[in-house]
Amino acid sequence: MANEHTGYSGEVDVPVEAIEVIDLNVFDSLPKGSRAIGIAAYGASHWTRTARLDTELDGKSKAYFLKTTYGDRGKGMASGEFASISLIYAATPDLVPRPIAWGTYASIPAVHFLICDFHNMTDELPDINTFPAKIAELHKEGTSPNGKYGFPVTTYHGRTALEHGWADTWEEYFSTRTKILLQLEQQVQGPNDEIKELAGPFFEKVVPRLLRPLETGGRTIKPRLVHGDLWHGNATTDADTNGPIIFDAGSFYAHNEYELGVWRASWNKIGSDYIARYHESFPISSPVGDHDDRNALYAIRVNILDSILYSNESEYREK
Repeated sequence: MANEHTGYSGEVDVPVEAIEVIDLNVFDSLPKGSRAIGIAAYGASHWTRTARLDTELDGKSKAYFLKTTYGDRGKGMASGEFASISLIYAATPDLVPRPIAWGTYASIPAVHFLICDFHNMTDELPDINTFPAKIAELHKEGTSPNGKYGFPVTTYHGRTALEHGWADTWEEYFSTRTKILLQLEQQVQGPNDEIKELAGPFFEKVVPRLLRPLETGGRTIKPRLVHGDLWHGNATTDADTNGPIIFDAGSFYAHNEYELGVWRASWNKIGSDYIARYHESFPISSPVGDHDDRNALYAIRVNILDSILYSNESEYREK
């Protein structure tokens, strides 16, 4: 429902026709008895086309938000986001739009869709007095079904596919998956000798030093459902309820503090003051003294993801 935080020069693959006429499979995903009123482009996105779909049911107006994607990658994007917001909705139903369905167009088989309830949103940041506590509630309520870290389906960071799998410990998940991401970053940005030299100590010393203590020495954490990309462009205020609302999720089960890594970024308007308020509702994991260093570690992974996503920009390597 929102643009990413920096520029993107690519073109949207989805044909504009996808949001000019209501596809049969989209219509069939709506509640039985719905009557289509109209469809119109709504919002902006780098990789998708989005629209507002107006309907009527039992004499009452009902609006939906439609996101369309293209090709095999687009199919994965729709599937991953639907799985993510479905789980977030199950944990905290007032925090995300109610997911309706995802699927493939009957009229344009290469186009895929995600549909959810439409919300009127403001351009305001979510309220610091309610938003951090609501994210803490999500993390408390959304726990891993098998006690492992990971996710059952592929999710996406923009156009970047994230294969999660499952891991028994947070250190194992973070190390294994971040190594894969760093290798991909080297491919899309080009080899960097300094990063290659630092990778060894980073994974052999830094990651174990900061993450292993979370689950050893009598300390424990639980895999928690995270949004996965909670910057200010993916969170706002509902104009009708004044409550926080989030979208464009790429979820997985992680250490809950991972969610706060992107809140460290200088460009993110959801910043350190939100972190402090979050921990009023969800205490800092032990060892408490490692908190800031863990947050910096998680922020590094966010930079790697953005360096992959924006392959024509070098700034994320410099942070």
